[in-house]
Amino acid sequence: MDSPFEHFAACSWLKQIPTLPEDVAVGWSGGADSTALLLALKAAGYRVRAWHVDHGWRDSSAAEARALAGQAEAWGIPFSFARPAVAAGSNREAAARQARYAQFQRWAEEQGIGVLCLAHQRDDQAETVCMRLLQGAGPGGCRGMRVERHMGRLRIVRPFLHLSGKELREGLRQAGVAWLEDPSNRDVRLWRNRIRHHLFPAMEKAGVQPDELFLRWQAAAERLTAQLDAEADMVIGEADMKLSGNAETATKDISLPWKAWQECVPAVRARLLQKMMARLLGESVTPGRRHILLVEQWTNHRGRGGLDLSRCRLQRRRKRLHLQAVQADLVV
Repeated sequence: MDSPFEHFAACSWLKQIPTLPEDVAVGWSGGADSTALLLALKAAGYRVRAWHVDHGWRDSSAAEARALAGQAEAWGIPFSFARPAVAAGSNREAAARQARYAQFQRWAEEQGIGVLCLAHQRDDQAETVCMRLLQGAGPGGCRGMRVERHMGRLRIVRPFLHLSGKELREGLRQAGVAWLEDPSNRDVRLWRNRIRHHLFPAMEKAGVQPDELFLRWQAAAERLTAQLDAEADMVIGEADMKLSGNAETATKDISLPWKAWQECVPAVRARLLQKMMARLLGESVTPGRRHILLVEQWTNHRGRGGLDLSRCRLQRRRKRLHLQAVQADLVV
C-alpha cells in the first residue's frame, strides 16, 4: 500500500462511526488508539485536526510532541500543541484532565470546530466500569463512557467504544504505522493500571473474561439508570422546580418542594440530585458517593442546617429544598 490511508479506508471500522461534520478534531496523544482514530477519520474523508496536549510529565514529552508535529505535517493534518499549567495537588490526573478539556474548548472556539473525537475503546470502557464499581459508584457512574456527550458547545464523540485495543493495534501494524508507548501506562500506582495489569489478567487466568463481564454490568447500569431517570424526571415534571439567579451576587439557585424531595426513594433522590447539579453547574459536575451518603443523612434529619457539596450548597428553607452555586463564574 502506498499510504496508511488506503488501509484504513478499507477498514470496516468506518461503517460504525457516528455521523460527523466534515471538520473534526482528534485528541491525539500519539498512542496506538488515537493514531488509529486520526488515520481512520482522515481516510474516511473528514477534514481532521490533531490536538495534542502535553502535560510535561516526562523528559521525553517535548521531543515526542515535535515528532508528532512532523508526522502530522507528513500526513497533511493540521496540528495544534499546548502545554497547560496544572496546579499541584493530590489528584494530578483529575487536574490534568480538567486542563486538557479547557484547552480543547479554547481550540474549538479559535478554530471553529464543533466535534472532538476521542479514541477510548472497548478495553478502556471495561476498565472504567470496573474502576467505578470498585470506587463504589452507583448505576449512573457504572454506565461508563458515553459514545457522545456535550461539553459547552463542543460535542465529544468516542467512535471506537465497540472495538478492542488489539484490533486497533493490529490495524496499525498492517498499515505499517508506528505509535508511541506512554511509560505511565505501566505505573501501577494508578487505579486503571492496577486493573489492567493485575486484576484483569488474574480474572482471565481464572477463566473469566473481564471485558465481557464489565460490559454486561455497563448494560445493566444503562437500563437501571434509564428507569431512575424516568422516575426523577417525573418528580421534576410534577414538582414546582424553579431555577433562579441573582445578578448582583452572581449566584444561581435551583429549588423544588421539600415534600417532593423527601418522598423519593434514596436511589431516585440520588439521581434527582445529579440532575439538579448538572442543571445548575454543568453536565460534567456530579456528586460523588460520599456526598450522596451525606445528603441522605441530612435528609433523614429533616434538612437541618446547610450542607456543603462540591461547588454548591444544599439547604432547606421552610417548604422548599434549595441547591445554590457557590462560585461566581458558573453558568447554567
